Amino acid sequence: MTKAELVEQMADKAGLNKVQAKDALDAFIASVSISLKAGKEVRLVGFGSFVPIKRPAGTARNPRTGETVKRKASQSCRFRVGDALKSTLNG
Repeated sequence: MTKAELVEQMADKAGLNKVQAKDALDAFIASVSISLKAGKEVRLVGFGSFVPIKRPAGTARNPRTGETVKRKASQSCRFRVGDALKSTLNG
Protein backbone atom coordinates (compact mmCIF):
# COMPACT_ATOMS: atom_id res chain seq x y z
CA MET A 1 0.00 0.00 0.00
CA THR A 2 1.37 3.41 -0.92
CA LYS A 3 0.92 6.61 1.06
CA ALA A 4 -1.64 7.84 -1.49
CA GLU A 5 -3.65 4.62 -1.12
CA LEU A 6 -3.50 4.91 2.67
CA VAL A 7 -4.70 8.52 2.52
CA GLU A 8 -7.60 7.45 0.28
CA GLN A 9 -8.64 4.67 2.67
CA MET A 10 -8.34 6.96 5.69
CA ALA A 11 -10.53 9.54 3.97
CA ASP A 12 -13.18 6.95 3.11
CA LYS A 13 -13.28 5.33 6.57
CA ALA A 14 -13.14 8.56 8.59
CA GLY A 15 -15.49 10.61 6.41
CA LEU A 16 -12.79 13.15 5.56
CA ASN A 17 -11.71 14.62 2.28
CA LYS A 18 -8.32 13.57 0.94
CA VAL A 19 -6.61 16.82 1.94
CA GLN A 20 -7.74 16.41 5.56
CA ALA A 21 -6.69 12.75 5.59
CA LYS A 22 -3.26 13.62 4.14
CA ASP A 23 -2.80 16.37 6.75
CA ALA A 24 -3.74 13.91 9.52
CA LEU A 25 -1.31 11.28 8.24
CA ASP A 26 1.49 13.85 7.86
CA ALA A 27 0.85 15.07 11.43
CA PHE A 28 0.97 11.47 12.71
CA ILE A 29 4.26 10.78 10.91
CA ALA A 30 5.80 14.03 12.17
CA SER A 31 4.71 13.36 15.76
CA VAL A 32 6.09 9.82 15.75
CA SER A 33 9.35 11.00 14.16
CA ILE A 34 9.86 13.75 16.76
CA SER A 35 9.18 11.35 19.62
CA LEU A 36 11.57 8.70 18.26
CA LYS A 37 14.29 11.30 17.68
CA ALA A 38 13.93 12.30 21.34
CA GLY A 39 14.47 8.65 22.30
CA LYS A 40 10.86 8.03 23.35
CA GLU A 41 8.84 4.93 22.47
CA VAL A 42 5.47 5.42 20.74
CA ARG A 43 2.82 2.90 21.88
CA LEU A 44 -0.46 2.37 20.08
CA VAL A 45 -2.29 -0.11 22.30
CA GLY A 46 -3.49 -3.11 20.30
CA PHE A 47 -1.59 -2.05 17.18
CA GLY A 48 2.05 -1.96 18.24
CA SER A 49 4.98 0.12 19.39
CA PHE A 50 7.66 2.08 17.57
CA VAL A 51 10.86 1.69 19.58
CA PRO A 52 13.97 3.86 19.04
CA ILE A 53 17.22 1.91 18.65
CA LYS A 54 20.73 3.35 19.02
CA ARG A 55 23.38 1.57 16.97
CA PRO A 56 26.93 2.16 18.18
CA ALA A 57 29.82 2.94 15.85
CA GLY A 58 31.83 -0.04 14.76
CA THR A 59 33.22 -1.89 11.82
CA ALA A 60 31.25 -3.59 9.11
CA ARG A 61 32.14 -5.67 6.09
CA ASN A 62 31.14 -4.88 2.53
CA PRO A 63 29.57 -8.19 1.39
CA ARG A 64 30.41 -7.54 -2.25
CA THR A 65 34.14 -6.83 -1.83
CA GLY A 66 34.87 -8.21 1.63
CA GLU A 67 36.46 -4.90 2.58
CA THR A 68 36.00 -3.74 6.19
CA VAL A 69 34.68 -0.23 6.64
CA LYS A 70 33.98 1.99 9.64
CA ARG A 71 30.30 2.49 10.45
CA LYS A 72 29.14 5.66 12.22
CA ALA A 73 26.84 5.52 15.22
CA SER A 74 23.23 5.93 14.13
CA GLN A 75 19.65 5.80 15.30
CA SER A 76 16.91 3.64 13.87
CA CYS A 77 13.61 2.26 15.06
CA ARG A 78 11.88 -1.08 15.31
CA PHE A 79 8.21 -1.94 15.30
CA ARG A 80 6.83 -4.40 17.83
CA VAL A 81 3.48 -5.85 16.84
CA GLY A 82 0.65 -5.53 19.38
CA ASP A 83 -1.57 -8.44 20.42
CA ALA A 84 -4.71 -7.25 18.56
CA LEU A 85 -2.82 -6.78 15.29
CA LYS A 86 -1.05 -10.11 15.72
CA SER A 87 -4.36 -11.92 16.23
CA THR A 88 -5.85 -10.14 13.19
CA LEU A 89 -2.93 -11.26 11.04
CA ASN A 90 -3.04 -14.82 12.31
CA GLY A 91 -6.79 -15.25 12.72
